[in-house]
Amino acid sequence: MTEPTTVVGAGVDRVDGPLKVAGAAAYPSDVSYPGMVHAAPVRSTIAAGRISSIDTTAAEAMPGVLAVLTHHNAARLNRGPENNLGPTPPPPLQDDRILHNGQYVAVVVAERPYQAAAAARAVTVGYERADPVLEIDDPRGELRTNPFDTDADRGDVATALGSAEVVHEATYSTAENTNNPLGPFATVAAWDGDQVTVHDATQWTSNVRTTVAEVFGLPEPAVRVYAKYVGGGFGSGLRVWQHVILAVLAARTVGRPVKLVLSRPEMFTGVGHRPNTVQTIRLGARRTGELVAIDHESVQTVAMGDENMEPVASVSGNSYACPNVAHRDRQRRLHIPCPGSMRAPGEAQGNFALESALDELSYRLNLDPLTLRMRNYADTQPQYGLPWSSKALRECYEVGAERFGWSRREPGVGAMRDGRWLVGYGMAGVSYLWWQVRCEARASIGRDGTAYVSSAATDIGTGTYTVMWQLSAELLGLELAQVRFDLGDSEMPWSPQAGGSGLTGALGNAVYASCRELIRRFLDTVADDPESPLRGCTIDDVAVSGGRIHHRANPGQGESYLAILARHGLDELTAQAASAPPEAQQVGMAPAGAFGAKFVEVHVDPDLGLLRIPRVVSVIDGGRILNEKLARSQIIGGIVGGIGQALFEETRTDARTGRIANANLGDYLVPVQADIGEVDVVFVGAPDRLTPVGTKGVGEVGLPGVPAAIANAVYHATGRRIRSLPITIDQLL
Repeated sequence: MTEPTTVVGAGVDRVDGPLKVAGAAAYPSDVSYPGMVHAAPVRSTIAAGRISSIDTTAAEAMPGVLAVLTHHNAARLNRGPENNLGPTPPPPLQDDRILHNGQYVAVVVAERPYQAAAAARAVTVGYERADPVLEIDDPRGELRTNPFDTDADRGDVATALGSAEVVHEATYSTAENTNNPLGPFATVAAWDGDQVTVHDATQWTSNVRTTVAEVFGLPEPAVRVYAKYVGGGFGSGLRVWQHVILAVLAARTVGRPVKLVLSRPEMFTGVGHRPNTVQTIRLGARRTGELVAIDHESVQTVAMGDENMEPVASVSGNSYACPNVAHRDRQRRLHIPCPGSMRAPGEAQGNFALESALDELSYRLNLDPLTLRMRNYADTQPQYGLPWSSKALRECYEVGAERFGWSRREPGVGAMRDGRWLVGYGMAGVSYLWWQVRCEARASIGRDGTAYVSSAATDIGTGTYTVMWQLSAELLGLELAQVRFDLGDSEMPWSPQAGGSGLTGALGNAVYASCRELIRRFLDTVADDPESPLRGCTIDDVAVSGGRIHHRANPGQGESYLAILARHGLDELTAQAASAPPEAQQVGMAPAGAFGAKFVEVHVDPDLGLLRIPRVVSVIDGGRILNEKLARSQIIGGIVGGIGQALFEETRTDARTGRIANANLGDYLVPVQADIGEVDVVFVGAPDRLTPVGTKGVGEVGLPGVPAAIANAVYHATGRRIRSLPITIDQLL
């Protein structure tokens, strides 16, 4: 239908960039309504027990206070629906139970934000305390087996391990991390009769709409959700958190628009976190390096009364060619805030354990770590036995090794130095999961010759606005200036979440389908038109370029969108279409996510335990890259996040009170510019065969592999095998 253009693939600057740098992009915290008031939550100071008393008298008497809602006077709310991420978190203020420190126990509504905050501090809460369960190995916490229904066995692992020539077994742990997007989450709710408008820092407008409707007993058309700009998310905006429900409830209670903006400490307890894990891996191999068995078990944390979908051990099911594989996930219920997705959920933790274990095995076998991975390369998808829809991981390894200079690596531990610094080289592979769901988009072209394409999707800073603008222009044969792409409004066609590295694929395919349907509508309009050179043409007969539809074999024979509309007296033509994920067995291919190879150099000061990362090489197979500039930026961001997980980030909870002890950006460490050395990002591979657009998504593949490669490099430099994240100075001394 279309001809290749230079619109897609080019490093087009972000179309939303000028608004953002000018301060003109309206984030939810910037939204204002006439008569708008402000809400501030009151949070529990204990982790387990019940509320014995709650005194709001002083708060209610303070200046500007309009209402104080508690479990005594808040409306009864429904539990939200379940979706592909699991159940919605329970609605707030419904009973007196305390399930974690920082839980919302009241909300104050006042004329000014400082008045609401002051009154919230004046609410006095009494508690009946209970002993909290806070540690992942505490047997008092319920241990949930196979919580995601993803446990799997292939072959006979026990027998294979028993007969393996070499067996490696080790336990690895990863710390709890908190997402910490730059923009604090905010919600503005405004009721108009029985309808409500919500502006929210969400990664999924359609989910907020469905959830608010269910919780408040409304028909979905009565709820409209906007998320035009979001100040980052990294997964924390995928669920409808309790503060969103508080804002909507408060607005209905006082009959005025309400804004609720979370503080940074409230972000630590209110919008999820990456759960910590303890993982045990057993690898069985021949002395020549071929894997004969993988056994991977993971235990992660989850909150009381909530669910969180995060398979960790399943990373071992599809990464390497191995005839006998078992992977199992467990969840330990604790008195902690609800976890949620954080960039590369599950994969970030599971990849660290698997790729660290493989590195350890390589030393036991006296094999180069890269050679071991190449020797176990999965040419077909291990679980299905089908060919991948695309896979260039071998090229990732080869290109990465060449650009990094892997051949210069001295195999001996501690054999490389740069002055007083110990030097280590480490690497890891990544086989990222494939995830895609249905999506809808709408496209139209008007009498002015411009196209308008839209979907309810959210751009959380990844560049969705820009790449879909580019794709729409290519599919319709228009210049970028002749197209407008819009999103972030639940009234637009339904879209899945911006998460799971699946939005670009799902939305791109929906945009493809809607643009193709729009061109078909133009052809239907001229099907019997004797004046049209396109009379009788089908969609497969034509191509588009320069604002025209023309015969594929004869570009000079065609006409413009404008001419068709004008001759038929039409102001515009519009088409809406949906994409649906294909079934592997039906298409005869295994859907492939992105692949990657990560190479890292570390320098370690043997006396001070200081660790530096002067350079990282990341080679990615992301299918068709719609905008290489923005895709490279995503991978760089993922690398920084991986360095954070490896060296800095750890959410610390007080073992007695369940209070997060470092709930601010002064004490919770994240990488800064000085921590990041040279970063080299390369894309390889071809468009994926599974979909017409050929993308695979690169939002998350940049992070996994980086922590393992760092830990593997540390061992190469020092001989110290670090099996827990983050890597700290005391571990290196």
